[in-house]
Amino acid sequence: AFFWLLSLLAASLLWFVSVQLSGQEDAALLLLLLGAAAAVLLQELCRFACFKVLKKADEGLAALSEDGRSPISLRQMAYVSGLSFGIISGVFSIANILADSAGPGTVGIHGDSPYYFITSAFFTMALVLLHTFWGVIFFDACERRRAGGLGVVVGGHLLTSGLTFLNPWYEASLGSIFILTLCTGLWAFSIAGGSFRNILKCLSCK
Repeated sequence: AFFWLLSLLAASLLWFVSVQLSGQEDAALLLLLLGAAAAVLLQELCRFACFKVLKKADEGLAALSEDGRSPISLRQMAYVSGLSFGIISGVFSIANILADSAGPGTVGIHGDSPYYFITSAFFTMALVLLHTFWGVIFFDACERRRAGGLGVVVGGHLLTSGLTFLNPWYEASLGSIFILTLCTGLWAFSIAGGSFRNILKCLSCK
């Protein structure tokens, strides 16, 4: 969560400077698009920094243990890191929406979508899950030095951020994001060593 907050601080400073330098209302949409892309790239850069720090910590724990093994696996660290990224990201994305829900006013009274709050809740849920899955895939790609996995995570994050600009066309944005969440989750599940056989064992309590 700390590394995500660092990326938020850097993105906020970058946004403030760019707005002050441009000073053009016509370029607001372009600045918003570039700002979203920069924020995504900064988040992934901080995710990489988090991986390096946790990797060093893992090596230190292994050196201190009696059997030369770390008590926490890298996959567990990846899951916890991704989940923390997702939770803090979800908190910040939903905070202003919850504040607006207190009123005054009625959602959709001026012809806007009455499903704004429920779709925002589903989007936040998808964002938390995606960050968790991205953490697993990202750490595995860094550990095995696979540039393709890193590219998919960064590209998927950019795509998810870009799809939000389709709002309030929620059928296109939210539907696409949930399809991406499902595909990313299946990939992260396979990377973590999961299989259909393991699911059957879990359901049968064996």
